[in-house]
Amino acid sequence: MAKKAAAAANASNVTKSVKERDTRTMSRIVDLADSVASKALAGREPKVAIPLRTKSNTIWNRKRGMLEMGDAAAERELFNLNQAKQFMQTCLHANSIKELIEAEKTLSLRGMFYKGLHTVQGTKEKTFADQDESDGILEDLEVSLGSLREELHIFAKKKGTMIGNITIVDTGDEIDCRRMGSGGYAIPSIVEPDVIQFKKCDAKFVLHVEKDTVWGRFNEDKFWQKHNCILTEGGGQPSRGVRRLLQRLNNELGLPIYCLLDCDPWGHYIFSVIKQGSISLAFESNRLAIPDAKFIGIRSKDYTACDLSDDVKVEMNDTDIKRAKEIAAYPWFLGHKGWQAEIDLMLRNGFKMEVESLITKDISYVTEEYVPQRLKAKDWLV
Repeated sequence: MAKKAAAAANASNVTKSVKERDTRTMSRIVDLADSVASKALAGREPKVAIPLRTKSNTIWNRKRGMLEMGDAAAERELFNLNQAKQFMQTCLHANSIKELIEAEKTLSLRGMFYKGLHTVQGTKEKTFADQDESDGILEDLEVSLGSLREELHIFAKKKGTMIGNITIVDTGDEIDCRRMGSGGYAIPSIVEPDVIQFKKCDAKFVLHVEKDTVWGRFNEDKFWQKHNCILTEGGGQPSRGVRRLLQRLNNELGLPIYCLLDCDPWGHYIFSVIKQGSISLAFESNRLAIPDAKFIGIRSKDYTACDLSDDVKVEMNDTDIKRAKEIAAYPWFLGHKGWQAEIDLMLRNGFKMEVESLITKDISYVTEEYVPQRLKAKDWLV
């Protein structure tokens, strides 16, 4: 009875929190609409201020170890021929979000694209050319309203998987991530506390791997059981849902986050995004960035250290070389001796390597030797 009462109380608190959040979001949308309407009624040109999601408006906060958005903004004007369509799209999506909140329902990014899609009356012009155009407007609204995508009742496609020594509650359903078979728990795009709660966690750390193929090897070998951890994957560049879940596991449960990624500019960039945040989503760094995340491999030195064959080499092309140099110049990597040495060695080697290359040593070399040895020796980059 006590457990049921506690669960009911928790559900009541979550419901109350969601309603308060929706009230705040609705108030911001109404304020935006009132601002546009008041300008029009006063005979002035309607405008909407949109914070800039650009590199030039991104600040590296060295003390906090994360990217932050600056104060620069651009005005989106109705009577500017170059901006009129985006102005219309902004108002159109803002109204759709208002309708979602009123109906207490959610829509996917794809659903929002279709909800706002129609031909403008008297023309052959469609409101949105494609979903990318729609998604960009929704991100503009996030930063303009100061509300997260989840607060706008919008979700993205599920991407990422988790298994390990933790029990969670997902929209009221208790899920033991120790009993998820070969497929694992599919990480949703909305993982906020009102959706997912952590009930019981015995794990000592989180191992995040880049791809499902590597995750499958770790799961099949029961790495998470043997080493008492949580195992996640992000399908390459991790989605916001995966990054947010990792941040919550780190921030709320105090679990270290170790990242096993490819030895290439793209693996290095993925780690950068997990650790410091990204330029396009700098406004969300507080809830996404994990400043103390650690890069556990694969490393440039592993070709020699692990006695790998020439077969694992993937020659770097001009794009790879250019990207590696760009990453080396990031402020958070520029003054880091370890990362400078890592990227320099990769460039001098002239080749990339994938985590899967360790299979050439043995099918389970990565789970039984490579990662355990790195963890024991505390051999990682931060």
